[in-house]
Amino acid sequence: MSKKNGKPKVKKEKDFSRQIYKILSKDPNKSFNYKQISAALELNDTKSRNEIIKELKYLASKEKIEEVERGKYRVITKADYVEGTIDMTSRKTAYFVAPELEDDVFIPTNNLNKALDGDKVKVYIYNRRKGRRPEGEVVEIIERAKTDFVGVIDIQKNFAFVSTANPKMYTDIFIPKDKMGNAENGDVVLVKIEDWPAKADSPFGEVTRVLGRPGEHDTEIHAILAEYGLPYDFPIDVEAYAQKLDTSIQEEEIARRRDMRDVLTFTIDPRDAKDFDDALSFRKLENGNYEIGIHIADVSHYVQEGTILDEEAYNRATSVYLVDRVVPMLPEVLSNFACSLRPHEEKYTFSAIFELTEGAEVKNSWFGRTVIYSDQRFAYDEAQHIIETQSATIPAEISLSGEDYSVSHDIRDAVLKLDALAKIMRRKRMANGAISFDKVEVKFNLNEKAEPVGVYFKEAKDANHLIEEFMLLANRKVAEFIGKQNKTFVYRIHDEPDLDKLMNLQTVISKFGYSLNFKTKDTISKSLNKLMQDAHGTKEQNMVDTLAIRSMSKAKYSVNNIGHYGLAFDYYSHFTSPIRRYPDVMAHRLLQHYLDGGKSVNDEDYEIKCGHCSDMENLATNAERDSIKYMQVKYMLDHKDEEFLGVISGVTEWGIYVEIISNKCEGMCRIREIKDDYYTFDEKQYALVGQVTHNLLQLGDEVYVKVKNADLVKKQLDFQFLGKKEQ
Repeated sequence: MSKKNGKPKVKKEKDFSRQIYKILSKDPNKSFNYKQISAALELNDTKSRNEIIKELKYLASKEKIEEVERGKYRVITKADYVEGTIDMTSRKTAYFVAPELEDDVFIPTNNLNKALDGDKVKVYIYNRRKGRRPEGEVVEIIERAKTDFVGVIDIQKNFAFVSTANPKMYTDIFIPKDKMGNAENGDVVLVKIEDWPAKADSPFGEVTRVLGRPGEHDTEIHAILAEYGLPYDFPIDVEAYAQKLDTSIQEEEIARRRDMRDVLTFTIDPRDAKDFDDALSFRKLENGNYEIGIHIADVSHYVQEGTILDEEAYNRATSVYLVDRVVPMLPEVLSNFACSLRPHEEKYTFSAIFELTEGAEVKNSWFGRTVIYSDQRFAYDEAQHIIETQSATIPAEISLSGEDYSVSHDIRDAVLKLDALAKIMRRKRMANGAISFDKVEVKFNLNEKAEPVGVYFKEAKDANHLIEEFMLLANRKVAEFIGKQNKTFVYRIHDEPDLDKLMNLQTVISKFGYSLNFKTKDTISKSLNKLMQDAHGTKEQNMVDTLAIRSMSKAKYSVNNIGHYGLAFDYYSHFTSPIRRYPDVMAHRLLQHYLDGGKSVNDEDYEIKCGHCSDMENLATNAERDSIKYMQVKYMLDHKDEEFLGVISGVTEWGIYVEIISNKCEGMCRIREIKDDYYTFDEKQYALVGQVTHNLLQLGDEVYVKVKNADLVKKQLDFQFLGKKEQ
């Protein structure tokens, strides 16, 4: 996020900027006040009107609009030059996106003028007359989105070129002879663009790191991280600093905290987890209610502001979970040891403690620093066994130790009661309009060389929901506690879905007999939940889940609270995972600051930090997705001779995408290689139509395919089409 004139440039709540600009632009000669704009947007609550006033002042400060008389504004009519962002297609053309434009502007290849995907640019727009598609030309590159790229080097006698696998990168990169480093022909390298001379077809760059040979496991994993600018090791000085920290539990520090060591406490985590962020404590009170403690690793006790450790954690902002490894936000001495709430160890924690009734109503809340002792560590499937059987005995086949063992009846009873309370909270949440996205996760069985030897699917069960509901409770109540004081805080916000995207979703799902109800916000969320339930277990489930998630707005961090649409919460934050998320560390620090009577902090500073954390989260998500694609391609390399049944998950003018039912691997059958007819793309039907037979290949059809090509570098699968499944 850039900073200009001392103020951060941030995207505002509910994106009112674009809506206001649109209203003013329709009648550029007329001036409007906030009441008229609120009426046009059908906003009648005080909070929204105040936001409109703030947005008008913000747009005026950016010289997008002008205040012609006190409280009345009109659009500033300028030449057709607009600043915004380039969104490249895979066909060497682009679209220009800017908040004040109603529609994205097409940029032909010859008008890009060296702009690359994501660059901030100034564009001249022409063809703006009604009925004609506006086009634009890049006239200035204001800021490059990135300068580091991963690719394969092709070394010639006196120079080299690096070509990337990124379909949105339309040019290779020229490397002078003295800028090749120790790269050898065919290596995967990280290269930095240094210049793009006016008359050069390609930018000039320098090799900054050799990642290895294409197709080798570590090379490709490191290439994924490098592509998104993510690190895979810690600087030596940061590691050294972390190693020198005093991580012992001190009596004088315990005296400053609420001592919870004698209260029954346990953790429930994935089987292979090492960083245990959260623990639950449980005891029954004399009045018949329950005291539930949500205890979170007190990372901010060790990671002090202004240290190199804090700077590194902020820069990373998140741990990255690839298929075969975790790239942690904190060094291992903290993430897996000092901060991790390991069984039978005393730990410093930051806690949210609630008194709940039998009906899961919150009667009292307490927030503060604590010290705990974890009595038991459960894997999710161990806790699930207790919930399903009500037994205190964990059988060897699912136990972490590989042997039968029994827990105390107190622990068993605590798990069962927490499960019952979580189910009540979940029902209430759904009734209030929360949307349940329980998408099936693809997981891999890896051998000792980290090669995929099997694929399995992971679905959330009661034990997962138990932890989820209590983490949601802590996150919501902490945010509410500070939000109602009108003090600056780090919120996790989620805007309402885009109506156009929902209409596109409706078009696709109607082919499977599903529908959405667009009448109100409440009917939309309820019909989305019904869609998830109805599609569960069907051949099209994964596609429906994916499309539904894509129709949602992206959740992000911000000091501007607009609530969380997907969870149906007015206040929501991230408080429960500070080992792996920096926003949670910020939330802990701010909560303690306010508990100590501190004044509200500067919201502009924290908005910049929120923007950085949101950006890093997106990069980490993309890297995680790429690692899954890479493993899927690698897995399919060993299954080239097999025939698979799949579902058509996408249809385009150049072919069909097919997702294999048994392992969720997706690949393309190219239209020119489907030999039983000559097919053309019918956009209205989302189908390929055979010109002679009139056969339809459309979304949801089951077809047989075989692997034709598996490209580890591009992370792409090409399938050979074998035919439709007989109905």
